[in-house]
Amino acid sequence: MNSLNSILVEGNLVRDPDSKVLPSGNQVCDFTLASNRYYKNIDAGLEKEVSYFDVEAWSRLGASCAQYLKKGRGVRVVGRLKQDRWVDPEGKQKARVKIVAEHVEFKAQKQGDKKEEDAETVQEEVDEASTVSVF
Repeated sequence: MNSLNSILVEGNLVRDPDSKVLPSGNQVCDFTLASNRYYKNIDAGLEKEVSYFDVEAWSRLGASCAQYLKKGRGVRVVGRLKQDRWVDPEGKQKARVKIVAEHVEFKAQKQGDKKEEDAETVQEEVDEASTVSVF
């Protein structure tokens, strides 16, 4: 039985996504998003905490992310956490945790962009197995 492994993160892309097609034919799209958290400090001043999350999206979901996402665009990602482990050239154990996207929602783009047209295009190009929506 699988243990519960689920995450929901909302933020903005810090750079354009990186997409590639693997020798197996699968497409993977990697991007990093920044998520802001605001809280009051001891002096009742407002503090900002930024967390950065590495995300990978596979297959048609990855293709849609590569096509529609750009630096600064807001997204909401639902997925699971995955830990990669390796040994670096110096023999040290390394690890990192990233999000494997299962559902991606694109925020409407800033002024001048058409949310409805964007949503229709995404709906037409993404099959039912991948989940992408625009909010």
